[in-house]
Amino acid sequence: MRIILNKIIAFYMLGSTLQAAEEVTIYSYRHYEADDKLYAQFTEETGIKVNTVKAKADALISRIQTEGDQSPADLFIAADVGRLEKAKEEGILQPVTSETLKKQVPAELRDSSDFWTGITVRARVIVYAKNKVKAGEIKSYDDLAKPEWKGRVLARSSSNIYNQSLLASFIANNGEEKATQWAQAFRANMAREPEGSDRDQMRSVAAGLADACIVNTYYVGLLANSTDKKDRDVAAKLTVCFPDQDSKGTHINISGAGVCKHAPNKQNAIKLLEFLTSNKAQDTFTSSNYEYPLVRENTSSELLKSWGSFKSDSIKLEKIGKHRKAAAKAFLLAGWK
Repeated sequence: MRIILNKIIAFYMLGSTLQAAEEVTIYSYRHYEADDKLYAQFTEETGIKVNTVKAKADALISRIQTEGDQSPADLFIAADVGRLEKAKEEGILQPVTSETLKKQVPAELRDSSDFWTGITVRARVIVYAKNKVKAGEIKSYDDLAKPEWKGRVLARSSSNIYNQSLLASFIANNGEEKATQWAQAFRANMAREPEGSDRDQMRSVAAGLADACIVNTYYVGLLANSTDKKDRDVAAKLTVCFPDQDSKGTHINISGAGVCKHAPNKQNAIKLLEFLTSNKAQDTFTSSNYEYPLVRENTSSELLKSWGSFKSDSIKLEKIGKHRKAAAKAFLLAGWK
């Protein structure tokens, strides 16, 4: 009888322990080894288990809406400010107060109402073929919309959020009319129909199909450090150009996150955000995924350092996010598929 009683007590103690187990659930569009490495490190340091659900950002937003107050999502992670703004507008995020986040994340990389925060930074730059373009020949995004670049440029489709955020920044700075004119002129200069990923654009430039393309910086780093020699050879043929250094500066975007409205583990979600924005985690993002840290002066990657420092567009990212629908409309008017 005593043995049975002890087993019953042990069973309930085990159940209580399992129920008390700390965890945090992430709904994320990011798909990088660096993230998994950091989640494992976070668990090791805090004992908080990290559960991940991965899908496209729009699908995750819809899923969280459908799940409502029964959603297990604690943290929503997106790869650009446009999706973060959409998540905020759709009402699936909640504001959070954290002095640590305010110290670790520059104000321009955070939502002014604290609904989301940046985790990493990436610049959308121009990459050109060393054997086709002279240093200094390209100084601005506007240069690639000039007649002399007819048949010489490449970019991915207009449905790509990175392109939408880039054009949204043009709208925020110069208005819809000028942004649409730029999109029309750039589209007319493309060497082929817009298709493929950023890496595909660079591979095509290296192969001689075009002379320049628009890409995110971290994709250059991934090619340059690929295990595939063909990709490393592609990167060796290309040069990174940071546009508009004499004017507004180069467009930057973020990967970022927000705590979900019905997060069952809100405090754990905030702890994870504070961890991901810490100097230690930022070094991992930079060295493993070649993204810029939130404080670019702290860049540890030798490759990123080799490109030099650059001036970035100072416009607030949340303002760019609010122009994403206008950017999609401008692309449509420009005939940019």
